[in-house]
Amino acid sequence: MTEQRQYHIQLKKGEVGRYVLLPGDPARVAKIASLFEEAREMAFNREYRTFTGTVDGIRVSATSTGIGCPSAAICIEELIACGADTFIRVGTAGALQPGIEVGDLVISSATVREEGTTRQYVPLEYPAVADMEVTAALVQAAGRLGFRHHVGIGHTKDAFYTEGAADLPLAERARERWQVWQRAGVLSTSMEAAALFVISSIKKARAGEVLAVIGLTYKEEPIVAKAGIEEAIEAAIDAVKILAARDRERDNETG
Repeated sequence: MTEQRQYHIQLKKGEVGRYVLLPGDPARVAKIASLFEEAREMAFNREYRTFTGTVDGIRVSATSTGIGCPSAAICIEELIACGADTFIRVGTAGALQPGIEVGDLVISSATVREEGTTRQYVPLEYPAVADMEVTAALVQAAGRLGFRHHVGIGHTKDAFYTEGAADLPLAERARERWQVWQRAGVLSTSMEAAALFVISSIKKARAGEVLAVIGLTYKEEPIVAKAGIEEAIEAAIDAVKILAARDRERDNETG
């Protein structure tokens, strides 16, 4: 099956790089690919759009996951089947902590699994943790590019419109849950990280996440402005360069 074209993403081995950037939005794939050399659109099926090119001679791809963990899980599974093993989600999020502002970046070290997809892979006791190397590369990249960033635990949800919705049957419970995550120091909330981290851990792939803060969930303002997205993309691409250099050094030492 791995030699065949994958059903959903419509890719096969040889059409994606080892390193893949994962936005949710298909339009953002083209924005990312504009920073590649020799970028070529490889497939566009459903919510899954892929470009492959190079960055400083490193073969790299960008694939959109769509919104939420179910579609992200399919994307990650099929990309791994195509030979990719290092993923960086380039997404957007709402801030849960005062002091995190619109346009800031959040680099997730782990995420709260408040969604349903990963429960069908492993019990909730299994942590959703980002790869240490990828996270360190993102932190290094954001730092040397001078981007304001925060590092820590994020939150993954299934339902976007439960944020501040007073007319829902579980409104009071939802408000209490948001307060729990805020008091626990959770930095931000988005919708794909749990699938990315859990599946990558199980499949022995590497995954990290950099998010542009576009809303202030702690103020019940889930979307304020589309800000920080270009910075998140730049940080992710720079992190790929850092990771590729480390991987070459490791290969030279073992080879």
